[in-house]
Amino acid sequence: MHSKMKICTLACMALSIALLSAAPLSTAQAPSRLVGTITTISGTTLTVKTDAGDSRQVQVPATAPIKRVAPGQKDLSTAETILFSDLATGDRVLVKLDAAAAGATPQALQIITIKQTDVALKQQKDREDWQRRGVGGLVKSVDPQSGAIVLTSGFGATAKTVTVHTSKATILKRYAPASVRFDAAQAAPIDAIHAGDQLRARGTKNADGTEIDAEEVVSGTFRNISGTIASLDTASSTFVVKDLTTKKPVTIHITADAQMRRLPETMARTLAARLKGTASGSAAPVAARPAGGQWSSQGSGQAGGGGGSGDPQQMLNRLPAIQLTDLTKGDAVMLVSTDGTTDVTGITLLAGVEPLLEAPAASQNLLNNWSMGSGVPDAAAQ
Repeated sequence: MHSKMKICTLACMALSIALLSAAPLSTAQAPSRLVGTITTISGTTLTVKTDAGDSRQVQVPATAPIKRVAPGQKDLSTAETILFSDLATGDRVLVKLDAAAAGATPQALQIITIKQTDVALKQQKDREDWQRRGVGGLVKSVDPQSGAIVLTSGFGATAKTVTVHTSKATILKRYAPASVRFDAAQAAPIDAIHAGDQLRARGTKNADGTEIDAEEVVSGTFRNISGTIASLDTASSTFVVKDLTTKKPVTIHITADAQMRRLPETMARTLAARLKGTASGSAAPVAARPAGGQWSSQGSGQAGGGGGSGDPQQMLNRLPAIQLTDLTKGDAVMLVSTDGTTDVTGITLLAGVEPLLEAPAASQNLLNNWSMGSGVPDAAAQ
């Protein structure tokens, strides 16, 4: 069962126990199987982008049965038998390869698939569930004996301490080194979680959101970086920042998964004032509010599901996204990255943050909460 869960990415597949009970996620470890997404269909040949990131071609003979299952289905008892012509690009597939087949292109012995539209619907439902029943923040302490993890969540008026209760039934995952992909997170014991880690949990919360009985937890060690861009290379999708804390240059790699936003000057100044405790009232001036009016919304889960002011997930997600080409040398940026000393991958980045650097500790708390997003795969950016 454990290895079956490894092969299924969150919000994608829970397939046949008989077929998958010994199949790990990596196709390199299990060359008799491929798990991934159909990218092209030509004649009777599929091209599958595997979860390991490579593209593989597979011939599908007429004798290969093709079964369609629903996301979350545990076995093939209610699977629908479909035709090859029913497959479409974007569909998720598990292809069992025929070890006895000759020829340069592998042949399928059996295919199990989930429709792209069903995957998207499942992902959307998961996003909503993580928002409604999720909490996130920085790990303050971990007690492996009791299974309790204490978080500091939110910032400003929404700051609170949340106790995450785990049990033997709780799914514990950890981001892979140098990875920002939720769906590539790997199973890990509770003692892999340390103070200072970022953590997201989903489960049943108490009335005020200060405790949660977790069904699933994902955590990771990340780094906070603030500074100005010293050089920029858009061709290689990298830039160099002189970290204000260490006074040393750090090379930042930007991937398609990175969340990048720019704060309007008025909003940046308003936020800086609030973070420094000089602003009054529970809501920012109308001119400084993001599109949609409110700083936060009910059920976001970021600070225990409350609707108080200053929800970073809601606030920052409403800002327009920017690209690497929108940055220039000399821009001040704040970001959360993968752990590393001189070479890291950016996860979340804010530009237009000159006023926020006047309150660096509070500003990083703002960014820390945002970087965990909804805890949903890749969807990673809402």
